[in-house]
Amino acid sequence: MTDAPKTPAPSAFRRAELSARKPTRFDFRPDAAQTGALMAELDLLGLQQLRLKGEIRPIGRSDFELSAQLVADAVQPCAVSLAPVPAKIDEPVLRRYLADWQEPEGDEIEMPEDDIAEPLPEVIDLSEVRR
Repeated sequence: MTDAPKTPAPSAFRRAELSARKPTRFDFRPDAAQTGALMAELDLLGLQQLRLKGEIRPIGRSDFELSAQLVADAVQPCAVSLAPVPAKIDEPVLRRYLADWQEPEGDEIEMPEDDIAEPLPEVIDLSEVRR
């Protein structure tokens, strides 16, 4: 008897499908293509053990908060010699998605105090979450 293959955990959550009462937990480990795209975007030489584990929980009537831990082993080129430089990443990630988000207007915009807030998208894609 063989075990059925594991279904990969979802990496994107539709806003309409998130619970309004309890957290939606996730344990996201990107596939090779997603990891390769991230390496290219960040100019990394290597990226292993990449994992984002946490939850998306409702706040109030229509907002959500993503709270997670980002863990990875990365290798980046030295800015001077281009020699590989290993780095261990183990950082908290916090994002607040607001339904009534309003983009700041004007010629001179001050940085908001709440720099973790952003507009609530139709889909929260874990592969797009940045620290």
